[in-house]
Amino acid sequence: MQPTQFIKVPIQKNALLEKAVSLVNSNEELQTLWKINNVNAIDRLGFSDHGYTHFQIVTNIALRIGRILHKNNVQMSITKNYELPYDYAEVVIFLASVMHDIGMSINREGHEELSLFIARDLLKEMLREYSIEERTILIAEILHAIMSHRSDGNPLTIEAGIVRVADALDMTKGRSRIPFTAGKVNIHSLSAYAIEKVDIVEGKEKPIRVDILMNNSSGFFQVDELLKKKLHNSGIAHFMEIRAYTNNAREENIIKEYFV
Repeated sequence: MQPTQFIKVPIQKNALLEKAVSLVNSNEELQTLWKINNVNAIDRLGFSDHGYTHFQIVTNIALRIGRILHKNNVQMSITKNYELPYDYAEVVIFLASVMHDIGMSINREGHEELSLFIARDLLKEMLREYSIEERTILIAEILHAIMSHRSDGNPLTIEAGIVRVADALDMTKGRSRIPFTAGKVNIHSLSAYAIEKVDIVEGKEKPIRVDILMNNSSGFFQVDELLKKKLHNSGIAHFMEIRAYTNNAREENIIKEYFV
């Protein structure tokens, strides 16, 4: 089977990222793992997509957050700690984003830890053209970002915090990260379909502003139960403001702001 699903991201003249994208898009094993993920997540557990579509969305959100922070002079951890240029940070963000859930191919519970073993084998092959030192640093930083996206994670790097928050921001209608019983009407199912749009823009008070548009106020449950938990301990919360509001004429146009 030749790979048929391709991750698309704006390269912006980053040759290292361009190479990483090419390696991912030509890797049959990784793409098969995405497929297996969704057999477990969707077919067997009734969860939302944890395969190609999820990785595509998370990757683009993560790179956007990273680039806004970089534009606002926020130094990436791989630069601060290892004196590697910003382009390396995008490799970490990208590869962690496309691999953070691949442990779902084995089991939902503990999938973050399981992802580490699979990702390490893939990364050693993908990054073989780097020097031993650079490859070892990159793999360690990517695995840390993968591990830190779990609900009780504690990212120690800016890059890991970015991946953690980007994962939570894949929350538009029907793409809830909170599982619920199909066909059962409750706050989980209602809130999962309330989020219409998520916009990530440069802020005025803080580098990043996230605007979340919902069709009814039940969507606040989604923000409170998912996004706030991921934002907490992310290490990048102080760079962000979250604004959630409704567009339903039958409800007040409530704006709920989260400043951390």
